Amino acid sequence: MDLSLYLLIALLLTSCTTASSLPTETSVPMLNQETTSMPKIRYLALGDSYTIGEKVPERDRWSNQLEKLLEGNGIYSDVTIIARTGWTVNELWEGIQATPPEGSYDMVTLLIGVNDQYRGYPVDGYREDFRFILGKAIEYAGGDPERVVVLSIPDWGFTPFAGSQDTEPISKKIDEFNAVNLEESESAGVYYVNVTLISRMAMDDFDLLASDRLHPSGKMYAMWAEKTLPIALEILK
Repeated sequence: MDLSLYLLIALLLTSCTTASSLPTETSVPMLNQETTSMPKIRYLALGDSYTIGEKVPERDRWSNQLEKLLEGNGIYSDVTIIARTGWTVNELWEGIQATPPEGSYDMVTLLIGVNDQYRGYPVDGYREDFRFILGKAIEYAGGDPERVVVLSIPDWGFTPFAGSQDTEPISKKIDEFNAVNLEESESAGVYYVNVTLISRMAMDDFDLLASDRLHPSGKMYAMWAEKTLPIALEILK
């Protein structure tokens, strides 16, 4: 056989072998999406302006920052927020009825009462209303109080918004309302996080306040989220 013809045949055979050994598009193994995606826990946040994050971007809300902290610990969540600036306990309940939570949640947080105090509502009335809404929060947590976290009411008396008012009566009344929600929380067997002391740092650090000099900034909300994180991890472990 002619040497040049022999080399040509050998080259063609080698090319066919190489091409056939390459995986085709359909033979490339595909990752199973179900095995690679992390299951998400269901988190319900109930409240007022402090939960909806008045004057801050959505990412800076304390509940959303808590979501990111949980993600850093390998826990992925889907947060549902039912909250609005100015809501009292009763108005929160009206809002819940307008958009009822569906199904059971792995964790529920509740922060409500500052507008009841601001409007001058009686503490005894707040106790009754708070007990009711806390019962609903437990209900949304599948009836398990150990999946519910109550946050204390921040002290707006320690903000420039209070202006020339005598802030001592404001703080005293906030303490009275918080004594109520703490007692009711302990009685119900839910978790409790005191963020009031953090809120009182605002007069010494205006970076802890949003542009309205009343509501917390993302910096303060980060402190709330960090303080709540150990409890959230305990609930979701």
